Amino acid sequence: MSLKEIANLSGTSAATVSRVLNHPEHRCNEPGLTEKIWETAAKLNYIPNTTARNLRLGSKDAITPFTVDIFHTRFDSLDKDIFFKELFQCIKEELFATGCLLGEILNSVDIMDLGNSFHDVKPIPYQSASAFMKENTISSTVFIPCKENTGLIILGKCPSGLIPILRKRYSCIAGIDRNPTDYEYDEVICNGVTAAEKAMEYLISLGHKNIAYIGDCTYEARYIGYYQALLNHKLPLNHTNIYPTSQTREEGYQVMLSILQREDRPTAIFCANDSTALGVLQALRQSKKRGYLPSVIAIDNVEASQKTSPMLTTIDIPKKEMSHLALTLLLDRKEKRHKENVRIELPCRLIERESCTYLYS
Repeated sequence: MSLKEIANLSGTSAATVSRVLNHPEHRCNEPGLTEKIWETAAKLNYIPNTTARNLRLGSKDAITPFTVDIFHTRFDSLDKDIFFKELFQCIKEELFATGCLLGEILNSVDIMDLGNSFHDVKPIPYQSASAFMKENTISSTVFIPCKENTGLIILGKCPSGLIPILRKRYSCIAGIDRNPTDYEYDEVICNGVTAAEKAMEYLISLGHKNIAYIGDCTYEARYIGYYQALLNHKLPLNHTNIYPTSQTREEGYQVMLSILQREDRPTAIFCANDSTALGVLQALRQSKKRGYLPSVIAIDNVEASQKTSPMLTTIDIPKKEMSHLALTLLLDRKEKRHKENVRIELPCRLIERESCTYLYS
Protein backbone atom coordinates (compact mmCIF):
# COMPACT_ATOMS: atom_id res chain seq x y z
CA MET A 1 0.00 0.00 0.00
CA SER A 2 1.54 3.30 -1.14
CA LEU A 3 1.07 6.87 0.01
CA LYS A 4 -0.15 7.69 -3.50
CA GLU A 5 -3.04 5.23 -3.22
CA ILE A 6 -4.08 6.70 0.13
CA ALA A 7 -3.81 10.18 -1.36
CA ASN A 8 -6.07 9.26 -4.30
CA LEU A 9 -8.73 7.84 -1.99
CA SER A 10 -8.47 10.82 0.35
CA GLY A 11 -8.58 13.42 -2.41
CA THR A 12 -5.24 15.04 -1.60
CA SER A 13 -1.54 14.83 -2.45
CA ALA A 14 0.95 12.14 -1.47
CA ALA A 15 3.07 14.83 0.22
CA THR A 16 0.15 15.78 2.47
CA VAL A 17 -0.49 12.13 3.31
CA SER A 18 3.19 11.68 4.17
CA ARG A 19 3.15 14.67 6.52
CA VAL A 20 0.04 13.41 8.31
CA LEU A 21 1.12 9.77 8.71
CA ASN A 22 4.76 10.43 9.58
CA HIS A 23 4.10 13.38 11.87
CA PRO A 24 0.99 12.62 13.99
CA GLU A 25 0.93 16.14 15.44
CA HIS A 26 0.43 17.65 11.96
CA ARG A 27 -3.05 19.08 11.26
CA CYS A 28 -4.33 19.87 7.75
CA ASN A 29 -5.90 23.26 7.11
CA GLU A 30 -8.84 21.65 5.32
CA PRO A 31 -11.44 20.58 7.93
CA GLY A 32 -11.77 16.81 8.26
CA LEU A 33 -8.89 15.97 5.90
CA THR A 34 -6.51 14.76 8.63
CA GLU A 35 -9.14 12.36 9.98
CA LYS A 36 -10.01 11.15 6.45
CA ILE A 37 -6.37 10.31 5.74
CA TRP A 38 -6.03 8.36 8.98
CA GLU A 39 -9.29 6.47 8.40
CA THR A 40 -8.27 5.59 4.83
CA ALA A 41 -4.83 4.42 5.98
CA ALA A 42 -6.42 2.27 8.70
CA LYS A 43 -8.87 0.65 6.27
CA LEU A 44 -6.01 -0.19 3.90
CA ASN A 45 -3.80 -1.52 6.73
CA TYR A 46 -1.03 0.94 5.98
CA ILE A 47 2.20 0.20 7.88
CA PRO A 48 4.46 3.28 8.33
CA ASN A 49 8.12 4.02 8.87
CA THR A 50 10.95 1.56 9.48
CA THR A 51 8.69 -1.26 10.62
CA ALA A 52 7.18 -1.53 7.16
CA ARG A 53 10.57 -1.39 5.46
CA ASN A 54 11.91 -4.18 7.65
CA LEU A 55 8.87 -6.33 6.95
CA ARG A 56 9.15 -5.75 3.19
CA LEU A 57 12.88 -6.59 3.19
CA GLY A 58 12.35 -9.68 5.31
CA SER A 59 14.67 -8.51 8.07
CA LYS A 60 15.45 -11.18 10.64
CA ASP A 61 14.89 -8.60 13.34
CA ALA A 62 11.52 -7.56 11.97
CA ILE A 63 8.72 -8.11 14.46
CA THR A 64 5.08 -7.85 13.48
CA PRO A 65 3.96 -4.59 15.10
CA PHE A 66 1.26 -4.56 17.75
CA THR A 67 -1.98 -3.12 16.35
CA VAL A 68 -4.53 -1.15 18.35
CA ASP A 69 -8.20 -0.89 17.36
CA ILE A 70 -10.28 2.02 18.66
CA PHE A 71 -13.89 1.60 19.84
CA HIS A 72 -15.76 4.89 20.09
CA THR A 73 -18.85 4.18 22.17
CA ARG A 74 -20.82 7.44 21.96
CA PHE A 75 -21.37 8.24 18.28
CA ASP A 76 -20.85 6.66 14.87
CA SER A 77 -18.08 9.15 14.06
CA LEU A 78 -15.33 10.85 16.03
CA ASP A 79 -16.25 14.10 14.26
CA LYS A 80 -19.36 14.27 16.49
CA ASP A 81 -17.38 14.37 19.75
CA ILE A 82 -14.67 17.03 20.09
CA PHE A 83 -13.16 15.59 23.28
CA PHE A 84 -12.72 12.06 21.96
CA LYS A 85 -11.54 13.39 18.61
CA GLU A 86 -8.68 15.20 20.37
CA LEU A 87 -8.08 12.16 22.57
CA PHE A 88 -7.82 10.05 19.41
CA GLN A 89 -5.14 12.40 18.09
CA CYS A 90 -3.15 11.88 21.32
CA ILE A 91 -3.51 8.11 20.94
CA LYS A 92 -2.12 8.25 17.39
CA GLU A 93 0.93 10.12 18.65
CA GLU A 94 1.47 7.47 21.33
CA LEU A 95 1.14 4.67 18.77
CA PHE A 96 3.85 6.18 16.61
CA ALA A 97 6.09 6.81 19.59
CA THR A 98 5.92 3.13 20.60
CA GLY A 99 6.05 1.62 17.10
CA CYS A 100 2.47 0.35 17.26
CA LEU A 101 -0.06 0.54 14.44
CA LEU A 102 -3.51 2.07 14.30
CA GLY A 103 -6.08 -0.58 13.44
CA GLU A 104 -9.82 -0.32 12.93
CA ILE A 105 -11.97 2.54 14.19
CA LEU A 106 -15.17 0.94 15.45
CA ASN A 107 -18.56 1.97 16.83
CA SER A 108 -21.27 -0.02 18.63
CA VAL A 109 -22.83 -1.24 15.37
CA ASP A 110 -19.45 -2.61 14.24
CA ILE A 111 -19.04 -4.52 17.51
CA MET A 112 -22.51 -6.08 17.25
CA ASP A 113 -21.76 -7.16 13.67
CA LEU A 114 -18.40 -8.78 14.45
CA GLY A 115 -19.74 -12.16 13.37
CA ASN A 116 -20.39 -10.89 9.86
CA SER A 117 -16.66 -10.82 9.14
CA PHE A 118 -16.24 -14.51 9.90
CA HIS A 119 -18.19 -17.26 8.16
CA ASP A 120 -21.11 -14.88 7.53
CA VAL A 121 -22.56 -15.43 10.99
CA LYS A 122 -23.81 -13.05 13.67
CA PRO A 123 -23.58 -13.36 17.45
CA ILE A 124 -26.71 -14.84 18.95
CA PRO A 125 -27.74 -13.04 22.16
CA TYR A 126 -27.65 -15.45 25.11
CA GLN A 127 -29.67 -14.73 28.22
CA SER A 128 -26.47 -14.35 30.23
CA ALA A 129 -23.01 -13.06 29.48
CA SER A 130 -21.47 -16.10 31.19
CA ALA A 131 -23.17 -18.47 28.74
CA PHE A 132 -21.89 -16.43 25.84
CA MET A 133 -18.34 -16.54 27.16
CA LYS A 134 -18.38 -20.36 27.38
CA GLU A 135 -19.03 -20.77 23.65
CA ASN A 136 -15.68 -21.44 22.00
CA THR A 137 -16.12 -23.84 19.09
CA ILE A 138 -15.64 -22.62 15.55
CA SER A 139 -18.72 -24.53 14.41
CA SER A 140 -20.91 -22.45 16.70
CA THR A 141 -22.89 -19.56 15.24
CA VAL A 142 -21.59 -17.35 18.05
CA PHE A 143 -17.92 -18.12 17.52
CA ILE A 144 -15.81 -14.94 17.52
CA PRO A 145 -12.08 -15.58 17.01
CA CYS A 146 -9.57 -13.63 19.05
CA LYS A 147 -7.74 -11.02 17.00
CA GLU A 148 -4.05 -11.86 16.94
CA ASN A 149 -1.49 -9.32 18.13
CA THR A 150 -4.19 -6.65 18.45
CA GLY A 151 -5.43 -4.68 21.42
CA LEU A 152 -8.46 -2.44 21.89
CA ILE A 153 -8.82 1.00 23.42
CA ILE A 154 -12.39 1.89 24.39
CA LEU A 155 -13.23 5.58 24.29
CA GLY A 156 -16.17 6.35 26.58
CA LYS A 157 -18.62 4.29 28.58
CA CYS A 158 -18.99 0.80 27.10
CA PRO A 159 -22.47 -0.80 27.25
CA SER A 160 -22.23 -3.79 29.58
CA GLY A 161 -23.83 -6.10 27.01
CA LEU A 162 -20.92 -5.60 24.61
CA ILE A 163 -18.15 -6.42 27.08
CA PRO A 164 -18.41 -10.24 26.68
CA ILE A 165 -18.11 -9.83 22.90
CA LEU A 166 -15.03 -7.65 23.29
CA ARG A 167 -13.38 -10.08 25.69
CA LYS A 168 -13.73 -12.87 23.16
CA ARG A 169 -12.35 -10.70 20.39
CA TYR A 170 -9.42 -9.04 22.21
CA SER A 171 -7.03 -10.38 24.83
CA CYS A 172 -5.86 -6.84 25.66
CA ILE A 173 -8.41 -4.10 26.41
CA ALA A 174 -8.01 -0.67 27.99
CA GLY A 175 -10.65 2.01 28.43
CA ILE A 176 -10.42 5.80 28.68
CA ASP A 177 -13.34 7.63 30.26
CA ARG A 178 -14.66 9.91 33.00
CA ASN A 179 -16.88 7.12 34.40
CA PRO A 180 -15.15 4.10 35.98
CA THR A 181 -16.45 0.58 35.38
CA ASP A 182 -16.62 -2.13 38.04
CA TYR A 183 -13.13 -3.26 37.03
CA GLU A 184 -14.45 -4.85 33.82
CA TYR A 185 -11.14 -4.19 32.01
CA ASP A 186 -8.01 -2.09 32.41
CA GLU A 187 -8.92 1.58 32.40
CA VAL A 188 -7.56 5.08 32.72
CA ILE A 189 -10.03 7.59 34.12
CA CYS A 190 -10.34 11.16 35.21
CA ASN A 191 -13.27 10.89 37.60
CA GLY A 192 -16.31 12.78 36.34
CA VAL A 193 -17.74 13.16 39.85
CA THR A 194 -14.58 14.91 41.03
CA ALA A 195 -14.44 17.10 37.91
CA ALA A 196 -18.08 18.14 38.33
CA GLU A 197 -17.65 18.91 42.02
CA LYS A 198 -14.60 21.03 41.21
CA ALA A 199 -16.61 22.99 38.62
CA MET A 200 -19.54 23.47 41.00
CA GLU A 201 -17.33 24.48 43.92
CA TYR A 202 -15.84 27.20 41.75
CA LEU A 203 -19.26 28.56 40.72
CA ILE A 204 -20.47 28.51 44.32
CA SER A 205 -17.31 30.29 45.47
CA LEU A 206 -18.24 33.08 43.05
CA GLY A 207 -21.59 33.47 44.83
CA HIS A 208 -23.81 31.44 42.49
CA LYS A 209 -26.62 29.34 43.97
CA ASN A 210 -29.08 29.13 41.08
CA ILE A 211 -27.03 26.84 38.82
CA ALA A 212 -28.37 24.93 35.81
CA TYR A 213 -27.01 21.58 34.56
CA ILE A 214 -26.95 20.58 30.89
CA GLY A 215 -25.84 17.04 30.07
CA ASP A 216 -26.47 13.33 30.43
CA CYS A 217 -28.41 12.39 33.57
CA THR A 218 -28.43 8.58 33.16
CA TYR A 219 -26.01 7.03 35.69
CA GLU A 220 -23.64 9.82 34.72
CA ALA A 221 -20.75 10.75 37.02
CA ARG A 222 -20.88 14.45 36.14
CA TYR A 223 -24.56 14.71 37.05
CA ILE A 224 -23.85 12.93 40.34
CA GLY A 225 -21.05 15.44 41.04
CA TYR A 226 -23.40 18.34 40.29
CA TYR A 227 -26.03 17.01 42.69
CA GLN A 228 -23.45 16.15 45.37
CA ALA A 229 -22.08 19.70 45.32
CA LEU A 230 -25.58 21.10 45.87
CA LEU A 231 -26.04 18.73 48.82
CA ASN A 232 -22.66 19.69 50.30
CA HIS A 233 -23.70 23.35 50.34
CA LYS A 234 -27.31 22.65 51.38
CA LEU A 235 -28.63 24.11 48.13
CA PRO A 236 -31.97 22.79 46.81
CA LEU A 237 -32.12 20.78 43.60
CA ASN A 238 -34.32 22.80 41.25
CA HIS A 239 -35.63 20.37 38.63
CA THR A 240 -36.35 23.22 36.22
CA ASN A 241 -32.58 23.72 36.09
CA ILE A 242 -31.90 20.17 34.85
CA TYR A 243 -31.64 19.75 31.07
CA PRO A 244 -30.94 16.14 29.96
CA THR A 245 -29.06 15.95 26.65
CA SER A 246 -26.65 13.68 24.79
CA GLN A 247 -24.07 16.45 25.19
CA THR A 248 -23.69 17.93 21.71
CA ARG A 249 -23.05 21.52 20.68
CA GLU A 250 -26.40 21.71 18.89
CA GLU A 251 -28.28 20.62 22.02
CA GLY A 252 -26.39 23.14 24.13
CA TYR A 253 -27.46 25.86 21.72
CA GLN A 254 -31.13 24.79 21.79
CA VAL A 255 -31.22 24.43 25.60
CA MET A 256 -29.77 27.92 26.01
CA LEU A 257 -32.49 29.32 23.76
CA SER A 258 -35.03 27.71 26.11
CA ILE A 259 -33.34 29.14 29.20
CA LEU A 260 -33.44 32.61 27.65
CA GLN A 261 -37.25 32.39 27.57
CA ARG A 262 -37.50 31.75 31.33
CA GLU A 263 -38.46 34.41 33.85
CA ASP A 264 -36.31 32.92 36.61
CA ARG A 265 -33.11 32.33 34.69
CA PRO A 266 -30.10 30.67 36.38
CA THR A 267 -27.12 32.87 37.20
CA ALA A 268 -24.69 30.12 36.23
CA ILE A 269 -24.71 27.12 33.90
CA PHE A 270 -22.66 23.94 34.35
CA CYS A 271 -22.26 21.99 31.10
CA ALA A 272 -21.17 18.35 31.23
CA ASN A 273 -18.70 18.90 28.39
CA ASP A 274 -17.13 21.68 26.35
CA SER A 275 -19.13 20.81 23.23
CA THR A 276 -22.35 21.67 25.05
CA ALA A 277 -20.83 24.86 26.46
CA LEU A 278 -19.75 26.04 23.00
CA GLY A 279 -23.39 25.83 21.92
CA VAL A 280 -24.48 27.70 25.04
CA LEU A 281 -22.02 30.52 24.42
CA GLN A 282 -23.09 30.74 20.79
CA ALA A 283 -26.73 31.20 21.82
CA LEU A 284 -25.75 33.85 24.38
CA ARG A 285 -23.77 35.80 21.78
CA GLN A 286 -26.79 35.84 19.48
CA SER A 287 -29.23 36.70 22.26
CA LYS A 288 -30.94 40.08 22.53
CA LYS A 289 -31.46 39.65 26.28
CA ARG A 290 -29.19 42.48 27.29
CA GLY A 291 -27.87 42.39 30.82
CA TYR A 292 -28.17 38.61 31.16
CA LEU A 293 -24.67 37.13 31.21
CA PRO A 294 -24.65 33.89 33.22
CA SER A 295 -21.37 32.27 34.21
CA VAL A 296 -20.67 29.18 32.08
CA ILE A 297 -18.33 26.35 33.03
CA ALA A 298 -17.72 22.92 31.52
CA ILE A 299 -15.43 19.87 31.54
CA ASP A 300 -12.77 18.76 28.98
CA ASN A 301 -10.57 21.73 27.98
CA VAL A 302 -10.70 21.10 24.22
CA GLU A 303 -8.76 23.40 21.91
CA ALA A 304 -11.88 25.36 20.89
CA SER A 305 -12.59 26.32 24.51
CA GLN A 306 -9.93 29.03 24.39
CA LYS A 307 -10.93 30.34 20.96
CA THR A 308 -14.52 31.29 21.73
CA SER A 309 -15.74 34.63 23.07
CA PRO A 310 -15.70 34.76 26.00
CA MET A 311 -13.01 32.13 26.48
CA LEU A 312 -14.51 29.15 28.30
CA THR A 313 -13.72 28.34 31.91
CA THR A 314 -13.38 24.57 32.07
CA ILE A 315 -11.98 21.58 33.94
CA ASP A 316 -8.96 20.11 32.19
CA ILE A 317 -9.00 16.37 31.46
CA PRO A 318 -5.37 15.27 30.76
CA LYS A 319 -5.87 13.65 27.36
CA LYS A 320 -2.20 13.11 26.50
CA GLU A 321 -1.40 11.40 29.80
CA MET A 322 -4.53 9.24 29.61
CA SER A 323 -3.59 8.10 26.10
CA HIS A 324 -0.04 7.28 27.17
CA LEU A 325 -1.15 5.23 30.16
CA ALA A 326 -3.89 3.38 28.25
CA LEU A 327 -1.37 2.17 25.67
CA THR A 328 1.10 1.35 28.45
CA LEU A 329 -1.54 -0.88 30.07
CA LEU A 330 -2.26 -2.60 26.75
CA LEU A 331 1.41 -3.39 26.15
CA ASP A 332 1.89 -4.52 29.75
CA ARG A 333 -1.12 -6.83 29.45
CA LYS A 334 0.20 -8.15 26.13
CA GLU A 335 3.46 -9.14 27.81
CA LYS A 336 1.44 -10.79 30.63
CA ARG A 337 3.01 -8.55 33.25
CA HIS A 338 -0.31 -8.14 35.07
CA LYS A 339 -3.44 -10.26 35.33
CA GLU A 340 -5.85 -8.28 37.50
CA ASN A 341 -7.80 -5.48 35.87
CA VAL A 342 -6.12 -2.17 36.68
CA ARG A 343 -7.63 1.30 37.12
CA ILE A 344 -5.44 4.38 36.92
CA GLU A 345 -7.09 7.64 38.00
CA LEU A 346 -5.59 10.97 36.97
CA PRO A 347 -6.36 14.36 38.54
CA CYS A 348 -8.29 17.15 36.85
CA ARG A 349 -7.65 20.87 37.26
CA LEU A 350 -9.57 24.12 36.92
CA ILE A 351 -8.74 26.38 33.96
CA GLU A 352 -9.99 29.86 34.85
CA ARG A 353 -10.96 31.99 31.85
CA GLU A 354 -13.46 34.70 30.99
CA SER A 355 -16.82 32.89 31.02
CA CYS A 356 -17.21 32.85 34.81
CA THR A 357 -17.54 35.94 37.01
CA TYR A 358 -18.53 36.84 40.55
CA LEU A 359 -22.26 37.22 41.18
CA TYR A 360 -22.94 40.75 42.34
CA SER A 361 -26.36 41.12 43.98
